[in-house]
Formats: sequence, C-alpha cells, structure tokens
Amino acid sequence: MDTLGTWGERRLIDHLRQRLPAGPDVRCGIGDDTAVVRAEDKSGEDLLLTSDAVIAGRHFLPTDAPADVGHKAIGRALSDIAAMGGVPRWALIDLVAPPDTAVTVIEGLYDGAVRLAARHGLAIIGGDTTQSTTLELHVFAVGSVPRDAAVLRSGARPGDILLVTGALGGSRAGRHLRFAPRVAEGQWLRAWATAMIDLSDGLATDLRHIATRSGTGARLDAQAVPITPAAHGLTDAHTPLAHALTDGEDYELLFTVPAARLDAMLNAWRATWTIPCTPIGAITADTGHLRLRAADGVETDLLPNGFEHFRSP
Repeated sequence: MDTLGTWGERRLIDHLRQRLPAGPDVRCGIGDDTAVVRAEDKSGEDLLLTSDAVIAGRHFLPTDAPADVGHKAIGRALSDIAAMGGVPRWALIDLVAPPDTAVTVIEGLYDGAVRLAARHGLAIIGGDTTQSTTLELHVFAVGSVPRDAAVLRSGARPGDILLVTGALGGSRAGRHLRFAPRVAEGQWLRAWATAMIDLSDGLATDLRHIATRSGTGARLDAQAVPITPAAHGLTDAHTPLAHALTDGEDYELLFTVPAARLDAMLNAWRATWTIPCTPIGAITADTGHLRLRAADGVETDLLPNGFEHFRSP
C-alpha cells in the first residue's frame, strides 16, 4: 500500500500538482516558493501567495520562547516571498491551541510575529482560531512583484554560477527560531538572479529543486560552501560540511547568476550589503545529476539528504 511514508513529500507534491488545475491568471502554481498570480487590476503587479505552518514538537519545543515561535512562523512566509524577489503585503494567522494554553503564551506568539512583520512592511490582518491538542500557527501571506518579475526556481541555465547568502549549518543551535529573512536582498536580486530558492530543507535538497525545475544538473564546490561557527561547534557524527548541506532551516537565499554578470553582481553586492554572498558552484547541462567536488577535484554524487516531510525523523 502506498503511504506518505513510502512516497515522501516531494513525490506527494508532484502527484497533487497533476490533480490541481491552474487558471489562466496563474503564472506559477505548485512547485515554487510561492504561487504567482496575475493581479486583475491595473497595478502592473503579480501577487505572490504562500502558506506555512509551525507545529509544537516538529518546528519548535514547548520550552522555546513564544516570541521566537511567532518570529519563526512569520519569518518562514517572509522567506518564501524573499525567494521570489517579492515585497511583503498581508498575512493571516490561523491559531490552533489546546484550551489550557496560557493567554500570555498567545500574546508572546503574536508579539514576536508582529515585530518581524512590521520590520518588513507585512500587515497581519486576520486569521482564525480553533481548538486542538497541539499548539500550531498556520500563516498565509501575500506579496507582490512587478509583472513577470518573480524569480522562479526554473530559470537556471547551464553555465550559470550558484551563489548563497550568509553561512549554512547548525540551525538547531537556535538560529532556526531567530533567523533574518532576506527580504530586501531578495528584492535587490531580481535584477541579477535567473533562479532562486530559500534554504529551508538543506542545501543538498533545495539545490535539487532548482535543478529539477530548470531541467539541469549542478556541481557544488565543497570547499566554497560557507559554514557557520555553530556547525563547526557541533560534536556529533557529522562533519561541518554535512551540517551545511543537510541541516536545513538556514533561510538563506540560494540563487544563480549568468557567469558573464558574476563580477558585476558581486561588486554591486559588496557595495550594498554587509552580509556575505559566496559563489559555491555552477549549473551544468547534465540533467538530473548533482555532483559535489572536493578540494582535490574528486567528484561524488550529491544526495538529497536534507529534510523531507513524511520521511525524515
């Protein structure tokens, strides 16, 4: 019998995509960081629609500060909009909670959500409340981009250079709750990026999403991947590089730029931003094949060992 556990999230999404029709005003449906819908007014914009959830025991612990949980709930939606190069507009929050939840906890959740939303011009304008046995926040958010300007996962071409903002790995040390969604940087990258995604499931997995949607392959240079001090400080069986490739919840931006524009893009980046931006590989014509090149030049298959719902513990 087929189950979600045997299929995994990615196969489920591909299966559902075939069952969900798209209207003539839908530029991009299932399969990207947000859906992209043509606005019917004369604003000259496309709307970006995304939804996400944070659930106790899966995305946060009962001991985590409520304000941090609210920050994460809104931050995940903001990161999706950032990955499309979008401007945040509005959000709804559905609150799911046990009846014995302290009101002060709910106040903390919303305080954290409102603070981050206000920082990026996102207005929280409503939602729903319902009772359950688990504390959950479900966020639906809307952003906008100039018409046809959304940066999709499908725009990468062989020869494009892969780049990433910030550093990766070790998010479990607390950064998964207190990350900074790269909203302004994503908008800036609309002028440069051919494809983009936010790193929520891990570099090894999310890079495959770009390659799959673009019909390409990719080569990642192991020694170029920027790794956080937190990943270097973990004392388990995995190397810092393995953490950078698979931990997930970094919420940095992975994107591609044509090789001919790389130097100009990096010079403009350094003149504009203080966070690092690092070339880490290239898009290849070897469709479906992702390779990891070590410092000695030896290449191995890059496996999608990041997080996947219904399969990962």
